[in-house]
Amino acid sequence: MILLKTAIELQNWITKQKLKGAKIGFIPTMGALHNGHISLITNSKSQNLLTVCSIFVNPTQFNDSSDFEKYPQTIESDILALEKVGTDLVFLPDLAQIYPSGTGQQPIYNLGNLENLLEGKYRPGHFQGVCQVVDKLLDLVQPDKLFLGQKDFQQCMVISKLLALKQSQTELVICPTLREPSGLAMSSRNMRLSEIGRQKAAMIFQVLNQIQTKLNTQQPIDQLIEAGKKVLLEAGFERIDYLELVEAQSLEPIAHWEPQKQAVLLIAVYLEGIRLIDNLPLINDNIFLQFS
Repeated sequence: MILLKTAIELQNWITKQKLKGAKIGFIPTMGALHNGHISLITNSKSQNLLTVCSIFVNPTQFNDSSDFEKYPQTIESDILALEKVGTDLVFLPDLAQIYPSGTGQQPIYNLGNLENLLEGKYRPGHFQGVCQVVDKLLDLVQPDKLFLGQKDFQQCMVISKLLALKQSQTELVICPTLREPSGLAMSSRNMRLSEIGRQKAAMIFQVLNQIQTKLNTQQPIDQLIEAGKKVLLEAGFERIDYLELVEAQSLEPIAHWEPQKQAVLLIAVYLEGIRLIDNLPLINDNIFLQFS
């Protein structure tokens, strides 16, 4: 496994591989890797792609500076995990490599209503920051395929929009969410939960499943949503930013359930002061095929 820290080294390596006709799969991460990240590497390698993984905690996507400061950093174990799974190259840039002129005066991307709904509403500037760093990394890596996890569903939709805006030839592959045995979606933020908190956090996915099961009972969606929120708040979750049923690509709210709709349940809650997100797609077809 090759480990590079500068943009020029990465570009030189990429150029050499492209001249050899290599196809490249890319997995951008912020470290604190778990099996969900590793599954993206495995997916890329299973498609015979030269697999590149970046680790960079991007400051421009944190609208809360304390959240940025508390983000878990486990670089040594991350490198060992990536080496074990057979990653071809790991890119470990510092701030100056990604933002050589500093983080001010960054491009603004026309994301439409995506940045006004749900995550966009509760984390202003977050998706602009995501686009800024992903755009820069894509320019450096020039991947044939970009692998993302469905757990960050809204981010996947935003990056899909970014690729369209840039008229990029990179293919977006969205891979299923990996979950702990309890049903809790694997996330770097789970490391900050206590053992009791991790057990309680499993209720997030349970509530999503309960809402899904009752959608065909003709109960109004708003009543199902309110009942789900009540369960979580009574169990000790401190705050719910949102729990909504939305159209899968536009993220616009759905008022009346129709089984043929391509929809997704989205949630963001606080437990032990930590913000956790999850989702549950509610369609018959494989949602991943639409974006890959």
